Amino acid sequence: MKLLDKANQLIKKMEECIANPIKPNESARIKVGVDLGTANIVITVLKDDDTPVIARIYPADVVRDGIVVDYIAAVEILRKLKQEIESLINVRLDTAATAIPPGIIPGNVRVIKNVVEGAGFAVSNVVDEPVAASRVLGIKDGAVVDIGGGTTGISVLRDGVAVYSADEPTGGRHMTLVIAGGLGVTYEEAEKIKLDKSKHDIVFPMARPVVEKMSSIILKHIQGFDVETIYLVGGTSCLDGIENIVESYTGKRVVKPYNPLLVTPIGIAIGA
Repeated sequence: MKLLDKANQLIKKMEECIANPIKPNESARIKVGVDLGTANIVITVLKDDDTPVIARIYPADVVRDGIVVDYIAAVEILRKLKQEIESLINVRLDTAATAIPPGIIPGNVRVIKNVVEGAGFAVSNVVDEPVAASRVLGIKDGAVVDIGGGTTGISVLRDGVAVYSADEPTGGRHMTLVIAGGLGVTYEEAEKIKLDKSKHDIVFPMARPVVEKMSSIILKHIQGFDVETIYLVGGTSCLDGIENIVESYTGKRVVKPYNPLLVTPIGIAIGA
């Protein structure tokens, strides 16, 4: 089996469950993951054997650089997603795991837990985002790079443990700002254009300098470590061709799974 085949199959099954949730048996044990990202809030639900049940993704600007900037909105969004999932699969979601990005300070960890608890969950576990991603990818060594809406997070793994982590403020929002300026449109219009795959030939040349800056950030933080492979996850990694620029700039092998946005949220639920 090729590298990531198993991970890609799992991600595709979860993607299918967004449109067609699977109702578990009443006796089935389930695991829930909550990912408070800088661009999206994601809830993933798995059966105890890690079979996908349902996922919900809600675009939200309530977390920036690992800091919850709109606590009330974050709780409300999460509570509504929880209620929607419970209604669709007819199962109460009592507990959930959540995750923290690289470089977060202890006080912000407490706030993230408070958001999840405020939405009606008991927090069963708090995991490191790169470790959560590595569970899905089936890896123990390398660099996991999570490119989100606001930041690029880099974590070096050895034997499944993050031995180094860093997070710098360059992400998908910066791409959107560049596109907005280049096309003379609003931020909201630029975001739609960025996500429209039919506009890739317009978007990619404008986004390239931002990707090159991300690549320089990655290269800076992996120097001094014996990193052979870089694994890209996070919503901004969905941009077609981003892996080629990172590979060319860093000189490292770069692997991008299917739908990188779902990797960490699935891994959080696995760790629940």
